[in-house]
Amino acid sequence: MVSARALTAEASARLQSAGVASPEYDAAELLAHVLGTRRSQLPLIDEVAAAAAEEYDALITRRAQREPLQHLVGRAWFRHVSVAVGPGVFVPRPETELLAGWAIDQARAVLADGRVPVVVDLCTGSGVIARSIADEVPEAQVHAVELDPPAHAWAEQNLADTGVDLRQGDLATAFDDLAGQVDVLVSNPPYVPLEAWESVAVEARDHDPHLALFSGDDGLDAIRVLEQRGVVLLRAGGVIGIEHADAQGESAPAVFSRSGRWEEVRDHRDLAGRPRYLTARRPR
Repeated sequence: MVSARALTAEASARLQSAGVASPEYDAAELLAHVLGTRRSQLPLIDEVAAAAAEEYDALITRRAQREPLQHLVGRAWFRHVSVAVGPGVFVPRPETELLAGWAIDQARAVLADGRVPVVVDLCTGSGVIARSIADEVPEAQVHAVELDPPAHAWAEQNLADTGVDLRQGDLATAFDDLAGQVDVLVSNPPYVPLEAWESVAVEARDHDPHLALFSGDDGLDAIRVLEQRGVVLLRAGGVIGIEHADAQGESAPAVFSRSGRWEEVRDHRDLAGRPRYLTARRPR
């Protein structure tokens, strides 16, 4: 038997030396995963069996090599749901919960007006935004699309029991059958400029699919397509919300304001005060 406290202390030090951003949190999460419990329950555990300690050591080694924590535990938690993740799909980030919350609020507003909200999630990845909307606004008609086959397979798994209409296809052409009918359009698209390669965290750069990360020289290629697609899909008065990089707090909304086809173009900050997502409305 090995002391649980000593295990996590040593593991945290290893992760910190490896440059992991949250070494204590990750060390605790991985031990909880190995022991089949929650992180909050670890203070109640005094000792860890040798076999479990060996399994834990192997996971810490992989995390120190900057393999994403979510890949090691096989899931990512997001708002009130969790989704399965692994190689081939973008790992959901906590800051995206704000964009999902905005979409949920907009869908509820449509419901309050006496209509069934039609919501479309473009570039759904793991399906986590679509799943959250279906979970919190079960009356909504939720549709989602993903181009990349490996990511689509993860979304299929994560959305299998939700009633979400999941399709495989390009955001530029998806859902022609819903043209002019969509109330809420939401997307966490690729938005990293190609020139920013070196600044991307190792976990994302080496493990997230590049199709989900990079979007042209300025990172706005997908957002430009979304502006065009929003005009086609949204009904009069419908709204769109798109995540972007914190350096795009002016350039991303400008894609919409300069087109002259949108009202109420606004940018929103995350909990750290950084520009995080834009919203806009089609004229009524």
